[in-house]
Amino acid sequence: MTLVGSMRRMVAALAVLTATAAMARGDDLNDYPTSVRAEYVFGCLKANGETRQSIEQCSCSIDVVASLIPYDRYVTAETVLSMAQVRGNLGSQFRTSEQASSALNDLRRAQAEAEVRCF
Repeated sequence: MTLVGSMRRMVAALAVLTATAAMARGDDLNDYPTSVRAEYVFGCLKANGETRQSIEQCSCSIDVVASLIPYDRYVTAETVLSMAQVRGNLGSQFRTSEQASSALNDLRRAQAEAEVRCF
């Protein structure tokens, strides 16, 4: 085999490895927008004290939550939390719906896991 042939095979192998790594990284990325992460950390800081340690713990917490539940499920749970505070029939639907309870339970489990891992 010639030097050129060896170089072509090495370049092809490198290209395959690079593509594989890029696909793997794409699977690891989550779809939580930065603003949502920042809002979560801000609320967490207000609840846990505004210290440097709390920033680290709260940042860790949203990372754990994001790794456990997809963003659309997170949005559903946040909507349930917000709408359940509304008085009357509309709020009641969010407080008693099985789907709403399920989404909220998923979020609470993820937050409990984040508490264990980060705090």
